[in-house]
Amino acid sequence: MSSSSDDAVLLDKPAPGVRLITLNRPQVRNAMTTEVTAAWAAAMTELAGDPDVRVLVVTGAGSSFCSGADLSWLDQGSSQDNTPDKMRDRMLPFYRTWLSPRELPFPVIAAVNGPAIGAGLCAALACDLRYAAATARFSAPFIYLGTHGGMAATWLLPEAIGVPRARDLLYTGRELSAEEALEWGLVSAVVDDVLDHSIKMAQHIATAAPIATRLTKAGLEQSANGLAASLQWEALAQPVTLATSDVHEGIQAKRERRPPTFTGR
Repeated sequence: MSSSSDDAVLLDKPAPGVRLITLNRPQVRNAMTTEVTAAWAAAMTELAGDPDVRVLVVTGAGSSFCSGADLSWLDQGSSQDNTPDKMRDRMLPFYRTWLSPRELPFPVIAAVNGPAIGAGLCAALACDLRYAAATARFSAPFIYLGTHGGMAATWLLPEAIGVPRARDLLYTGRELSAEEALEWGLVSAVVDDVLDHSIKMAQHIATAAPIATRLTKAGLEQSANGLAASLQWEALAQPVTLATSDVHEGIQAKRERRPPTFTGR
């Protein structure tokens, strides 16, 4: 996927094994327009098929991370083309497209450089890790727009911050500051240069054994099934890693007190 400064989504390679995707419509605060959604879907497809990617960083151009869904898309009034069934047929592919970081086999980091609102908050929650600039803001004002939350807001928020705090955000629609988001565990850190920090963290994660990292993400995704399911998964996944050459490299590097060099084999 070639990217130019005019593209709705920019895809870059800031470091070996690291990819950076930037929502690039700052004039509409990186809203999820039809154009941006299509470009995002194409980028996700390309990344999912790239064996060299070990970590992905997601950010927004300008002063916003993502302002959420295009409101003009939601406000279409009642018509024969806007029945609940027809809207559902549009909503589910839209949700799945923007939540696709959960389906990628490698870790995804959100560098939240500014407001992440509504569906934009859900896009950040779909990433494995989140770091925030001091200017970042988070809110889920769905019911104050007259609509129910979408994009798994009622699952992603409780997963990240617990049910009581999810209720707080969803019922009040209030804005959460970066510092409060850190206190609540919604983000892992608040930093001055969030993109630089996120890329450095991505570079660090990219040095880990890629097979083990991918299996760890898969294990975390299905951990909601409970302790017994997690033990069954680990009893399968750990032997897979023990059959790789990377485990021998990791142990040897530990003994020699040097950084390991993992090849993904």
